[in-house]
Amino acid sequence: MIKITIADKLRSEYEGYNVLVKLMSEHQNTSQELVIIDLCNVSFIDANLCALIGAFFELLESNLNEIKIENINKSVETILRKNEFLLRFGYAKIFDNYNTALTYRKFTPKDDQSFSAYIQNQLLNKPGFPSHSVKLGKAITRNIFEIYENARTHGKCAFIHTCGQFFPKDPDKPLQFTIVDKGVNIKENVSNYLKREMMGDDAIEWAMVKGNTTKTGSTSGGLGLAVIFDFIKHNKGKIQVISSDGFYEYKNGNIIKRTMNAVFEGTIVNIKFNLNDANHYILHEEVDDDFENIF
Repeated sequence: MIKITIADKLRSEYEGYNVLVKLMSEHQNTSQELVIIDLCNVSFIDANLCALIGAFFELLESNLNEIKIENINKSVETILRKNEFLLRFGYAKIFDNYNTALTYRKFTPKDDQSFSAYIQNQLLNKPGFPSHSVKLGKAITRNIFEIYENARTHGKCAFIHTCGQFFPKDPDKPLQFTIVDKGVNIKENVSNYLKREMMGDDAIEWAMVKGNTTKTGSTSGGLGLAVIFDFIKHNKGKIQVISSDGFYEYKNGNIIKRTMNAVFEGTIVNIKFNLNDANHYILHEEVDDDFENIF
């Protein structure tokens, strides 16, 4: 038996990602054990991090471990029952009266239609999501689907994990949406493509630049987040990407790059949309060049 005790709150910030990525690194070779996740000290979890916790559990279960969760705080239990993360551990679903939870899901690389429907229903159709044209909605969907497509094309992961959470009481009314796969290492891909060794955070920054891609022939490459990146700039949201030992964050015109304390063999993308936004967004091609909110 192995007991894992998480020390504090888990937020979608550098420190929170480090806690979970370090746990994954430490237990990547744990096999055929009963693994008890003790949450006695965790009074708060950003529920979108269920995507990363789900990837951790996938890793444990792929090595034939059994997982048990104990000492879960009541408020944490409530949100993780609302987003259905705890259902497989014997908890019943709680109806989400305030529509704050995005359902935790894991998709196989063949679940194209289900993944696209999830993006549309859980994200773009969320009440209060910034007003946008149909064409822009399709472009955002394509951008997010590109992350899924990269994971599928590189073929090293069994599942793509997604989850999110809406905070209607915060001033910006942030909606956080997270996608995690264990199959794409941006540092390795970009270093191989450029034929020079790069730091993880620098490789992510390179992949975030519009037009930069490791795509060759029919093989996908790059993050494909150009439209979302522009949208986030106007919307005053946030993008975080973690891959290998790199951490990258864009927020309010500022870029933060850091080195993780452990390597994540995959990619984590977290996007924060501000739903306290009265603007209407459309693509540049839809209007004259002097329109205000275009990209």
